[in-house]
Amino acid sequence: MNAAQDAGARRTALILAASQAIIGSAAPISISIGGLAGFYLLGDDKSLATVPVTAYTVGVAIGAIPAATIIKGMGQRGGFMTGTGITALGGAIATLGLYEFSFWLFALGLLAIGLGGAFVQQFRFAAADNAPPAFKARAISFVLAGGIVTAILGPQVVIFTREMLAPVMFAGSFVSVIALAAVGAVILAFLRTRTSGSQTSAGADEPARPLAEIVRQPIFAVGLLCAVGTYALMSLVMTGAPLAMVGCGFSPDEAALGISWHVMAMFGPSFFTGRLIARFGREKIVATGLLLLIGCAIVALSGIALWQFWTALILLGLGWNFGFIGSTAMVADAYRNSEKGKVQGFHDFVLFGSVAVASFMAGVVYNHWGWEMLNWIVFPVVGLCLVGLGGLYVLTRHERVAAVH
Repeated sequence: MNAAQDAGARRTALILAASQAIIGSAAPISISIGGLAGFYLLGDDKSLATVPVTAYTVGVAIGAIPAATIIKGMGQRGGFMTGTGITALGGAIATLGLYEFSFWLFALGLLAIGLGGAFVQQFRFAAADNAPPAFKARAISFVLAGGIVTAILGPQVVIFTREMLAPVMFAGSFVSVIALAAVGAVILAFLRTRTSGSQTSAGADEPARPLAEIVRQPIFAVGLLCAVGTYALMSLVMTGAPLAMVGCGFSPDEAALGISWHVMAMFGPSFFTGRLIARFGREKIVATGLLLLIGCAIVALSGIALWQFWTALILLGLGWNFGFIGSTAMVADAYRNSEKGKVQGFHDFVLFGSVAVASFMAGVVYNHWGWEMLNWIVFPVVGLCLVGLGGLYVLTRHERVAAVH
């Protein structure tokens, strides 16, 4: 029975990893050229160029709860295939927006692609839910490996398709999103899983505290602060980077490759970040991630050569990985199983709301103050997060001393 369970869990994880690699490619496609396409569609005022990327992020945020509800009701296979349909619809709307030269229709398309992306965000949890305890970590790693393939595939699709339907720039890339969703649906058709509703959590009958009491805990407040700071800074700089690279004379292909390196840096370390957290502690890994974000800003401010853009984006991805995973681990220790739903909902609402604002502000800041200002913003935000970590360290140290005495 155990051998059969292990085999089933491996099969499920591999199917989800393959689906992540294919359907997840819609994310780097949208991010790498969403701002460029917005710039292309706008008139003289280009300050709203990154609104389509913001729309994608908003789609992921507002789609999180509906996606979980649909998956619970339809089962994982039916729920995920519904998500691929939404992704394909988004690709069709974005393509129509480009043909109609309609900025807001294009942004609506990216919003729909983001809604589909909310289903993709559930893949790693589905892999864990269908795995025995000893295999859960590896199941998640398989799905994250699909994210690395996504980092390569998405930008390559942009490079080979952005002029495919010329003279309508970028339309070919969003037609490709429809094709990717179709391939992903075929892969997901082989999925055989339990419905997520069949899963039970140990300790789910623990009494739940009021949300206000939970969020006032120092570990939750600092964890959320660092998660928001890390993710929002990543979104701000990443969204502005393709605009800055093209503005400095580099091609959209070179900008897309920069995003490819960035996304690989975001997901690549995930195979060992958990082990680093276990060895050195969450707070130290978060601090390391924040320092990597500082390194990103320093490299970006040092010049505008292509290698400087790409190196900054790699450091940005690494900083996000350490900072976000570490801060998520901090938040996870702040609530009980019975509080999980409402706390995660509050956390994700604040988080993705902040990320959406950051991606919107990227275009505004870039057009009014330039690439340099986008990177100067990193320093005060990281400083605030480090102050929070320092305060938490002092507080917990005092608590440990008091416990000894």
